[in-house]
Amino acid sequence: MNNYDYADKVAVVTGGANGIGAAVAERMARSGARVAVWDMDIGSPEAKITAIAEANRLLVQVDVSDADAVAAAFAKTEEAFGKVDILVNSAGIAGPTSTLAEYPLEVWRKVQQVNVDGTFLCCKAVVPGMMARNYGRIVNIASIAGKEGNPNASAYSASKAAVIAMTKSLGKELAGQNIAVNCVTPATAQTRILEQMSPEFIDYMLSKIPRGRFVTVEEITSMVMWMSSEENSFTTGAAFDLSGGRATY
Repeated sequence: MNNYDYADKVAVVTGGANGIGAAVAERMARSGARVAVWDMDIGSPEAKITAIAEANRLLVQVDVSDADAVAAAFAKTEEAFGKVDILVNSAGIAGPTSTLAEYPLEVWRKVQQVNVDGTFLCCKAVVPGMMARNYGRIVNIASIAGKEGNPNASAYSASKAAVIAMTKSLGKELAGQNIAVNCVTPATAQTRILEQMSPEFIDYMLSKIPRGRFVTVEEITSMVMWMSSEENSFTTGAAFDLSGGRATY
């Protein structure tokens, strides 16, 4: 496992109470960062989050699809830690397994609000400060579904395709400064998001992965750690594949 020096860095990890976000937040804290976890579910975070020293963590209950809530979370984070150097957008929902023709409109809108609007609003909150300090690292958690599209998952696939495109756009906007904006496109990981999917759909996704297994949150974290580090001083606007050989581009 590679080691990174995150001393004096402040990171915001959305969806950081559980799953991929929790693994990222814990490892960043272990590498010296102070970490603000923004999550709807801060009442029951994984043990690895509560194990972070209180001086180095901040738990903020926030709905990332709510602009006012994001602004308040950002203000609380700056008050506690003084700045934000790193943003990892991990908050997201999958929505139900359903054909497009039968997909509930209100659920479609909710998936877009959390996955797309949430990513947009969190980036919008932190980017001005990063520009003023001429330093920042943003990593958006997208999905292989955003590249290939999963059947019976139109809302999730469309939302993650939007996250990939947003990453590329923002990366180009900020390329003239020492700010890197990238995303990862993992295959399915065994996290709580699977609770929103049918067993048949989970089996389908596993069958599409040439490695024959799901990606682990630790493997995703290893990629995110480099992307969020000072060492990533050139690459921006990119989508990093973590699909176990599934991706075709």
